[in-house]
Amino acid sequence: MSKPAARAYSLSAARPGRSIAVASGKGGVGKTWFAITLAHAMVLSGKRVLLFDADLGLANVDIQLGLMPALDLGCVVSGSATLSDAIAGFAPGGFDVVAGRSGSGSLAALDPAALESLLSALASAATHYDVVLLDLGAGVDRAVRRMAAWADTAVVVATEEPTSLTDAYATMKLHTADRPGGDARLVVNLCSSPSAGERTAATLTRACHAFLGRTPPLLGTIRRDAHVQDAIRRQSLLLTRHPNCPASLDVEQIAARIADAGPAG
Repeated sequence: MSKPAARAYSLSAARPGRSIAVASGKGGVGKTWFAITLAHAMVLSGKRVLLFDADLGLANVDIQLGLMPALDLGCVVSGSATLSDAIAGFAPGGFDVVAGRSGSGSLAALDPAALESLLSALASAATHYDVVLLDLGAGVDRAVRRMAAWADTAVVVATEEPTSLTDAYATMKLHTADRPGGDARLVVNLCSSPSAGERTAATLTRACHAFLGRTPPLLGTIRRDAHVQDAIRRQSLLLTRHPNCPASLDVEQIAARIADAGPAG
């Protein structure tokens, strides 16, 4: 018997709010910090932004922001609250947040119908925003793949580490299968220098072109910067605490490129 073909999801229908899924093949690449800082940069450029922490197992958007939400994604999944109920304003950043919940399992445990219901609610919420940012869980489980395919744009975060590159390629490969012709882009974080980050991106781009038939654009590189860890330790926004540091300037450039390019396809 031949192996069944991978399921390919259709391109998402047009929604008033653009959705951007921030993904990585593994943890430890700064994905959540990047999603938070990107949300803030977009607010500073005049966008209305919702940051959705799409992780029930290792969620930490609320921890990095110093939030103690009364309701979170776990409440939505359990049916004790609606998605609208779980949206909370984060005044220091000017964006809204749906917090995840740490240590309560994974969205992978959701049956497909429940996951589609959650995405439908998120699409409805998107009508009130210019951008919805999804901070996806690390890995490539079914729910992570589905949300990456649902979003208008998938941004894959990698570092210069060989294992991170391997995992980023796997993420791109699955996104290609799930969303043929979809919009996937690359960010290289924790770079020793911009040129080193560009070389890392070129290595991944060549592999994607050769084996996947796609060439994901590089949105930008983010320099390794001690100010980032300082902001995380203090549960502060980098663009507020250190607005002119290298990493802040890099993320602001990436936010501008996303806005200028618009969704592909």
